[in-house]
Amino acid sequence: MKYFGQDILTVADQLSEAYAEVFGAPPWETREPEATRVEFRERLEKDALRPGFRAVLAFSDTGEVDGFATGWITQAPFRTDRAYPKVTRRLGADRVNQLLVGALEIDELGVRARARGGGLGQRLLSALTATAPDGRAWLLTWNQARDAVAFYRRIGWQELEPVPGDKTDVVVFLSTSVGRPTFT
Repeated sequence: MKYFGQDILTVADQLSEAYAEVFGAPPWETREPEATRVEFRERLEKDALRPGFRAVLAFSDTGEVDGFATGWITQAPFRTDRAYPKVTRRLGADRVNQLLVGALEIDELGVRARARGGGLGQRLLSALTATAPDGRAWLLTWNQARDAVAFYRRIGWQELEPVPGDKTDVVVFLSTSVGRPTFT
């Protein structure tokens, strides 16, 4: 595994290819692969500038990206673009500020099909979260990504319950650390 900060852009094309393959497969197969690759590549250039940005990549013997995890420190005020409003609706602004702001936000985690089944996803996630502030990390996933939801539950990430009466299509998880209180 290799660790990157803003120099992730030196392998951005390789990473974008891997991203398009992972997020062009079910349940995301409705996405057009080339558009997915281009959109991710453009987003990566901006994301690499975020405070606390970090990435962990696993490469095959032939030098291709087999898996990746990216993230950064969630800043205040909590963002209002992408899926962030759904997170706020699901948890409520107070819990977002208490639990997510200042924590390591896992933005992307993906493993190519050829590299699955050997624990690479868990190793990438563990490597990325190893330096999380006070061991605090969080992520969201789409509720239709059943394999992803099951994976996070299986490795012990805690699913946060939604506020009463407000459903969204995202699921928010917190990492669990020894000695850290449980939150719902």
